Amino acid sequence: MKLEFFCPRWGSEHLDWDTFLHKVKEAGYDGIEYGIANDVTPNELEPVWEKAARHSLSIIPQHYGTYDADYNKHYDTYAAWLEKMYPFKSLKINSQTGKDFFTFDQNKALITLAESYAVKSGVAICHETHRNKFSFAAHITKQYLLNIPGLKLTLDASHWVNVAESYLTDQQEAMDLAISRTAHIHARVGYPEGPQVPDPRSPEWQEAVQIHLSWWGKVIERQQSEAEDPVVTITPEFGPFPYMVQLPFTSRPIADQWEINKYMMDTIKRRFAL
Repeated sequence: MKLEFFCPRWGSEHLDWDTFLHKVKEAGYDGIEYGIANDVTPNELEPVWEKAARHSLSIIPQHYGTYDADYNKHYDTYAAWLEKMYPFKSLKINSQTGKDFFTFDQNKALITLAESYAVKSGVAICHETHRNKFSFAAHITKQYLLNIPGLKLTLDASHWVNVAESYLTDQQEAMDLAISRTAHIHARVGYPEGPQVPDPRSPEWQEAVQIHLSWWGKVIERQQSEAEDPVVTITPEFGPFPYMVQLPFTSRPIADQWEINKYMMDTIKRRFAL
């Protein structure tokens, strides 16, 4: 069992790919997680994969940008995104899937579409627990997990903490089920009033940090005991503005996103050294 860490492209778009990938490698990451918009073409993706390979970095593509409220359009757009990814070797795919207001059957059809892609491509798809998606809340996601045996999650519990306005102590069954079906971790720390604490290094946020670390630890322990996968993949995913609060009237972030994500990676490595 080993831990592998993936650096989000999100927040570093100002860097050209060569500079970004060199910085990622120097920081000790194993790969990148790359949010790919629907309008990005295969010709734009090819050099990214080539450059990452030269740096010996794996890629986890992230689907995030299908926002159509019309279900039929939404389905077709998602299908087109998946089709676009077929030629590109990926460790796994992280998918923000569906909509919170779609019916169960509509969201299930999107999940089934993703499962078909996974079978055809050999690349597993993990569905991110995320506000605005089918998985926006712990109690709602529980019903999908109970009814779709093959459903795997990217656990980003920061969203659920925010939605429930609590650390989910009264939803332990839902959290345990989610942990048992987690195949990828987003290591961002939320709190009851927001999806991202301002700085996880500061003492006033240690309760939130420790609660999230305990959830991630359970995922790691489960995968280790089940030997389900020899690698636990983790993306420290503190984001830029508006996730990162800015100082009023300055447009300056109150902390350094890059440094915080590096801090989270190093903290998890120390705590769960395998």
